[in-house]
Amino acid sequence: MTPAQRLHDLGYILPPAPKAIGAYVPSLVVGGQLLTSGHLPLQTDGTLIRGRVGAELDQASGKAAARQAGLAILATVIATLGSVDRVARVVKVLGLVNSTPDFLTHPAVVNGASELFAAVWGQEAGVGGRSSVGVGSLPEGVPVESEVVFELA
Repeated sequence: MTPAQRLHDLGYILPPAPKAIGAYVPSLVVGGQLLTSGHLPLQTDGTLIRGRVGAELDQASGKAAARQAGLAILATVIATLGSVDRVARVVKVLGLVNSTPDFLTHPAVVNGASELFAAVWGQEAGVGGRSSVGVGSLPEGVPVESEVVFELA
C-alpha cells in the first residue's frame, strides 16, 4: 500500500496548504530533501487551534493539535510535490509546544504529529529524529508549531 493510499484510508481531511505570511516559504526542496517551515494547527475551515498546553488545553488536546499541524504539513507536501508518495522517509521533526512552566511531557504532545507520519509512511520510514521543546508562546496563541525535513524518493 502506498503512503497516499494509507493517508486516504486513515480518513483524515487535510486543511488547505498554508500560505506564507512573512519573509519565508512554506517548503523548500534542497537536493534530495524537502524542508518545511513551521506549521501551525490549521483546521479544515482555515481557523487555528488556540490555547496553551497545561492551561486551556490538556495533554490529549495538545496532541490532537500537533496531529493537526502534521496534517497541515501533509497538505504542504502535496502542494509542493504532488503526492506524499514522493517522500522516501521522515528525517527530522521539530515540535514546539506552547505550555505552562510546570507542563513536562512535551514529547507526548509532539507524538500527535509523529504518530501521524508513522501511520502514513510506516514505522521505519515515518519515524525520524525529533526534538520536542517547550516554549513560552507561539504565533497566534497556538499550542504547537512543527517543522519537518523529509528525504525525497
